[in-house]
Amino acid sequence: MPTPAENITFPPVTRAAGRGGPFPAEPEAAECGSASSSSRRVTRDRMKKSINCFCKRPDALVRLVCFPWAGGGSIHYARWGSLLNSSVEVYSVKLPGREGRAKEPFLMDMQQVVDEVVSALLPELREKPFALFGHSFGAMASFATADHLKRVHGLEPVHLFVSGASAPHQRRGLCPLLRHPVPESSIILHTVTLAVPATAQLTPNGGSEARLCATKRSDLTDEEFLNWLTSIGGTPPEILTNQEVLKLFLPVLKADLSVVENYRYLKPERSILSCPVTCFDGTQDIPHDLQAWKDISSGEFTIKMLPGSHFYLKDPTNEKILLDYITRYLETAEMDYMK
Repeated sequence: MPTPAENITFPPVTRAAGRGGPFPAEPEAAECGSASSSSRRVTRDRMKKSINCFCKRPDALVRLVCFPWAGGGSIHYARWGSLLNSSVEVYSVKLPGREGRAKEPFLMDMQQVVDEVVSALLPELREKPFALFGHSFGAMASFATADHLKRVHGLEPVHLFVSGASAPHQRRGLCPLLRHPVPESSIILHTVTLAVPATAQLTPNGGSEARLCATKRSDLTDEEFLNWLTSIGGTPPEILTNQEVLKLFLPVLKADLSVVENYRYLKPERSILSCPVTCFDGTQDIPHDLQAWKDISSGEFTIKMLPGSHFYLKDPTNEKILLDYITRYLETAEMDYMK
């Protein structure tokens, strides 16, 4: 079973932005005073701040944009760039409040998450085909980004890969992040049981409503949040007693929980997307409503189960299976695009 401790973002290792750093230093372009030059510079700066790309492949045929799980950073996915073949370039989203952006304020809602990503990547996404991947909180963020890109910019991923989460509108009263069917009196979020007023209806459109009505753990003080974290168990004592780690862990996790707690999305009357959608999940994780993801796209729909609990994707064997699967689908998308 997943524990909140698995989502910890550890203190960033400071590295110079020159050789050997995650973003090699680029020579500054000469000032020419043109608006286009200034715009390109702003976009480039946003890219460096918001995206980790350990293995730059300008000649890649497709880009894979990866979104972190709740409280997570960008490093886990950024390393995928060296594991996938040369036709795929991996962009790992780096949100404020963690890693090298630890001093920046957290994003307050899902639209801010979407705006952060789109403002940094829009020129890149217009340039060549792209796919999106997200696990848990990242699944919500990846879908919200895909929805925005389609509605506002007429862009669509060649594939949407989601993992460890029910669909955002959820059917049968399932929490959109995780978990299984529950009574109308509660929903479960990241092993959190949240009380829901009796008036909240867990209808096909009721998932968002129930989530909005629920008691918000993210509003608790750090002391109250830590007491609750201790009471539910599953977090190693050495984490709970390490004040330096807690100073990083609690604010990031609470901020991401707040984004999800306030994310509202109703079941669409018709499919928004037309791209293929693949759902990954761990066989030992508490079940999610994966079938509900079929509602958001008219494209091919696939569910792929792998052994393990919520963070099944951290297992090296599972990671290889997952990456081989993603590669196979992206290669097919590349061939279709080039026809």
